Parts: sequence; structure tokens; C-alpha cells
Amino acid sequence: MRQRIDELLDKYWEAETSLAEEKELKNLLQNAEGYPEEKALFLGISEISNLEPNLKMPTKVVPIKSRNWMNWAASVAILIGSVWGWTVYEQKQAEQEAYMEVMQAFALIQTNLSKGQEQMHLMNDLKYLNTTNQLFGNPISK
Repeated sequence: MRQRIDELLDKYWEAETSLAEEKELKNLLQNAEGYPEEKALFLGISEISNLEPNLKMPTKVVPIKSRNWMNWAASVAILIGSVWGWTVYEQKQAEQEAYMEVMQAFALIQTNLSKGQEQMHLMNDLKYLNTTNQLFGNPISK
């Protein structure tokens, strides 16, 4: 019996025992003489595992009436956040729309300006019409 206890203790300290072997070791230690440290360890573990915790967590019950304002506050916060978010969204949309209108106006100005520049090229050919009087003199003289 002593030899079996020593063998099981060696395996236990090397962490090589199964649950059945640990149970056998515990039973052998209960019936054997000697081994005071091992008995204290194994019997102490079994006593501790048999104890039920008697700690009770204090529960603080908050009456429903005092929590009711929290629901209202959360609702108001959500409502304010939604209204603020919607106004920011509408403002961004208005800015985008104004930007698009300005871009359309610039595009219209650019097309009309390019048409005007094309017609100016035609007028460049006509700029020499006033020079005839300078070249040939004034045919009608008084």
C-alpha cells in the first residue's frame, strides 16, 4: 500500500495522473498512516470543494419610478440627435445643389464665351475695312 501511494504521489507531482488515479490516491491517503502533508493537501481540497459559497451579492433595487425619467431622457436625446442629423444632411444637400447650379452657370458662360470668341475670329477679317480710307485717301473731299 505504501509503495502504491508513493508511486501515485510521484505521478501526481509530475502531473501524469488520471482522475481515477487521483481518486484512488485520496482514498489510500485516508486509510494510510503517515503522509501528513499529502493528507492535508488532498483532504483540504476535498473539504474546500464540498463547501458551498455563502457570499451573497447585495442587490440594489431601483424603483421603476426613478428609472422612468431615464427612458424619457434617452428618447429626448435620440430625438435631438435625429433632428440635428437631419438638419446637417439638408444643409449638405443644399450646398451640393447650389454648387451644381453654379457649375451649370459657369458651363453656360463658357459655352457663350467660346461662341463669342469664334465670332471674333470672323471679325478679325473685317478689321481691315476701315483702312481703305487711309490707303487710298478720302475719295469724298469737301
